[in-house]
Order: sequence, then structure tokens, then C-alpha cells
Amino acid sequence: MLTTNLNIVTSMHSSSDTALIELLKKDSKVAFEAIYRRYWEKLYLYAFKLSADRELSQNIVQDLFVSLWNKRASLSIEKLDTYLFQSVKYQIFKNYRDQKLSKEVLESRFEDFVIENPSVIDDSDLTQSLYTSINKLPSKRKEIFLMNKIHDLSVEQIASELALSNQTVKNQISSALKQLRLDLQDV
Repeated sequence: MLTTNLNIVTSMHSSSDTALIELLKKDSKVAFEAIYRRYWEKLYLYAFKLSADRELSQNIVQDLFVSLWNKRASLSIEKLDTYLFQSVKYQIFKNYRDQKLSKEVLESRFEDFVIENPSVIDDSDLTQSLYTSINKLPSKRKEIFLMNKIHDLSVEQIASELALSNQTVKNQISSALKQLRLDLQDV
């Protein structure tokens, strides 16, 4: 019996999200567990990056999975990963709104997260939009932005390497983030 359950869980692990959703709708605890194992850590890291609050992140992700189980019979999800990540983002926005915190700060953290962790959000439309937006940046701004976000160089290192002032580098990074935020607003 244990071997059979292990085989089922193993096959669920490699199942597509669509198949898992269909099984979940039929009250499959194994499918739910496979979804949980596949997404819990990614969702937690995403929530933590946005909120910088471990307890809030854990609560939001746990509540999301409880809700997913409770609503399993009536689910209408086209793309599971998109649904889960958007749900987490919405709950964090809601929490920030309830606490009267700045949405702009949260959006800035969101863009930073997307830029720093493109593999965590496996949404080809979002990733493609991000790369398209980065490629539209003026060449010097793009270079500075990539040096900072992709190559993880500090403002001082970039300024030194490109013979620019620290303030110019900061301004270029800020302008790049503003442009990306605008471009990604409706994605």
C-alpha cells in the first residue's frame, strides 16, 4: 500500500498542472499534495520578497492553499502557476492596503523580485514582456540596469567602471525601474 501511494505521489509530481487541477476538482488529496509540494516554497519566497515579513508570507501562502482546497470543486483555473502567484500578490496588496502602506513601495519590490528571480515566475508572457521592456531601454540605461540587477554590481562599482557619478547611476537605475513598472503594469 505504501509503495502504491509513493508511486502515485511520484507520478503526480511529474503531472501537468492541468491534470492536477482536474484531479483536485475530484477531491484528490494526492493531487493537492503534489501542487503544494510543487509551489509552496516558490510562493513563500515570492511573498517574502514582496513583504519582507516571514510570518505574513507563511500565513498568506497557507491561507491560499486552504482556500484552494476549500474551493476545489468550483475551480476555474486556466494556468495554475499564474493563478497562485497572482493570488499571493493580491493578498499582499490587500494586506498593505489594510495597513495603509504605500502600494508604490510594494510594486517596486515586485519588479525587483521579477527581475531578480525570473525562473521562479514561470510565466512566458511576463518573462517575454520583461525582456522586451529591458531591451527598449536606452543603451546606457540598459547597461547600468543589467550591471546592477543581473550582475549584482553595486552603484559604486558601476560608477567606477563606467566613469560616472554615483548619483547618475542611481538615477539611471531608478528611471529603468520606472519604465519597467509602466511597461509591466498591464501584464
